[in-house]
Amino acid sequence: MRLHCEVEVVSRRLPALGLRSRGRAVRAVLSLCQREPRGGPPRVGLLVATLRDKRGTRYEQLKENIEQFFTKFVDEGRATVRLKEPPVDIYLSKANSSSLKGFLSAVRLAHRGCKVETSLSTLTPVKTSEFEKFKTKMVITSKKDYPLSKNFPYSLEHLQTSYCGLVRVDMRMLCLKNLRKLDLSHNHIKKLPATIGDLIHLQELNLNDNHLESFSVALCQSTLQKSLRSLDLSKNKIKALPVQFCQLRELTDLKLDDNELIRFPFKIGQLTNLRFLSAARNKLPFLPSEFKNLSLEYLDLFGNTFEQPEVLPVIMLQTPLTLLESSARTILYNRIPYSSHIIPFHLCRDLDTAKTCVCGRFCLSCFIQGTSTMNLHSVAHTVVLVDNMGGTEAPVISYFCSLACYVNSCDMLK
Repeated sequence: MRLHCEVEVVSRRLPALGLRSRGRAVRAVLSLCQREPRGGPPRVGLLVATLRDKRGTRYEQLKENIEQFFTKFVDEGRATVRLKEPPVDIYLSKANSSSLKGFLSAVRLAHRGCKVETSLSTLTPVKTSEFEKFKTKMVITSKKDYPLSKNFPYSLEHLQTSYCGLVRVDMRMLCLKNLRKLDLSHNHIKKLPATIGDLIHLQELNLNDNHLESFSVALCQSTLQKSLRSLDLSKNKIKALPVQFCQLRELTDLKLDDNELIRFPFKIGQLTNLRFLSAARNKLPFLPSEFKNLSLEYLDLFGNTFEQPEVLPVIMLQTPLTLLESSARTILYNRIPYSSHIIPFHLCRDLDTAKTCVCGRFCLSCFIQGTSTMNLHSVAHTVVLVDNMGGTEAPVISYFCSLACYVNSCDMLK
């Protein structure tokens, strides 16, 4: 029985000797081996082999020799086995979680002296071919090279499958829990599975040149919120992004060129880490007011259908405020938690899409809407010209929760 993972073996005697206790994990093959010494009962031991040391380090006796198992993060492919003699901690990481669980179960049986049902390995050197399963990068750029009969190496951190004619995301990719970069560009993918959000380490996602029409709310509310840094949705058919998209607050690079965007998420100002934004050749008529909260290094909005600002504002004020409007403003202003388990789903949707006044308060359906222009250099260091006339200004739509807010901001709308 073998397990492919990264291993670090640390002696617990080192700190007492004033030496550093942690080193660096290396790729290894762990084998649960059985040895039959002359004149004695069979012994189940552990062999840790690396590419440099294929013969491996042997721990020949597991029976009653394990002090403790640490399995809190086993679902992430990590665990620790603490041996009594020699006094070492064997740190395991980047393992397939299901394989790791099975391996640890067998090790527990060996520790208790029980019979291990799975087939055991022999104490022989590990072949070099075993370590090929540790590939961290795979690039496939043609349909004929796409693997159909075998799985992707579990250890992959960078996977590119471009020009492969994929019409959907291969579910085998979603088992690659170590993925940091996934490139699915130049395919025919129409929809993204929500389970992409289970790739907890994913930092870069490239979906350039596909047939996507949306980016789901489920993905916006997944673990991608904490991991995703770069997202390329260029050359698709996306008309709008959900307001929940702005929960991907670790994003630094966002490419939306050559889509059919008619608007940005109006809470886009919440993407405070965003530094590179490209949304050229879309159908944007204006920018949301929170766009002014961005702090970019590079901005490209060339080729959009920006409209001239309206001279007169759109007034949708009501006096007095409806109960719905008043309670919604109170919930949002005081940041009172809400969910579909507490209030009806349609009310949650209304609260999620509430408009933000320039004063920082919120409004639902009672507001004044005004438009103005802004120089894009106020939010970005480098700006690609908006049109062929050399312009760097774009229309901005703003909302006001009251007449007082509108009057106080009238200078901005001139």
